[in-house]
Amino acid sequence: MFGTYKSRDVKILLKDITGMVEPMGTREREERIQSGIHYSEMLPIEYVPTPAYMAAYQDALTRYAGMTADAVASAAEEIWLDKGKNVVLVSLARAGTPIGILIKRYLAFRYGASVEHYTISIIRGRGIDGAAMKYILKRHKPEQIQFVDGWTGKGAIQNELKLAMRQYPGVDAGLAVLSDPGHLAGKCGTHDDFLIASSCLNATVSGLLSRTFYRPDIIGAGEFHGAAFYRELMEQDETNLFIDTVAGCFAAGRRCWKKEEAFSQTAGAEVSNICAYFGITDPNLVKPGIGEATRVLLRRMPWKILVRSLHDEEHLGHIYQLAGEKQVQLVEYPLEHYRACGLIRVLPDN
Repeated sequence: MFGTYKSRDVKILLKDITGMVEPMGTREREERIQSGIHYSEMLPIEYVPTPAYMAAYQDALTRYAGMTADAVASAAEEIWLDKGKNVVLVSLARAGTPIGILIKRYLAFRYGASVEHYTISIIRGRGIDGAAMKYILKRHKPEQIQFVDGWTGKGAIQNELKLAMRQYPGVDAGLAVLSDPGHLAGKCGTHDDFLIASSCLNATVSGLLSRTFYRPDIIGAGEFHGAAFYRELMEQDETNLFIDTVAGCFAAGRRCWKKEEAFSQTAGAEVSNICAYFGITDPNLVKPGIGEATRVLLRRMPWKILVRSLHDEEHLGHIYQLAGEKQVQLVEYPLEHYRACGLIRVLPDN
């Protein structure tokens, strides 16, 4: 174990690469990504939140802890109904890890169950960590596995997971997430694009671990994908406070009931229409959903942030705050599935 998660909450199937990779600034990483170098071969310098942004995070946690707990309950109940007490939770690092912990804790709270929980890496365009899957499948049956993530954007990781599971017969490729505005996951807490406070921060709400890393000169054959431990951020760590705050809102019988809304287009079509409207040729530069828009502001080079409303402090206050700090234009746009969408800047000569 490395990082600040509690060992009873999760088994981390990642290689500790602390000190082996020099983190890069946002612009340098973006230039390399847009020139064709894969994002998993680099680590970002972690954004240090301003006091104003931390205040927005704390407000979001207070405001949405109850709804997050209800979404955890809804997703966990679906998992329990499908897989029962022998379920093995496999969360996708990094955003899925605290969600997997919360689902594990809910199942203990509601049913007295002690279920196994691992966190492993999956990387868009590189696939799932084969060494981690081998480790898990040596110990558990394929049908017991339930993959967990935080939310869906346009379904890139869900699609990556479906592709990867062709190699693992009997393993369910359907994700369980808290927020599924695009109706793309196998199980979810709600279809509402609501703010999961953990999406507001990076390592400091993720066990002080970096996003996952894969480069053959550092990750050898048979080794787990890597992550770095930002030990120097110990004083800023919010990980276990986030988990404990949400878990403290668990209540028997409370769930997020999923409203079925009528949309004029699918989530995929909505992304395609955004691309067409803004002249974007690469859909990877469009990141829909509150969680993904927040990530764009935290660790990419944002061009614009689309919002359903410029006057929705309740759901988008932290995005307004971060966009203001980074001087990124907010554009009101008639989003259907999502409340926000991040557009990444195309850099010159790429």
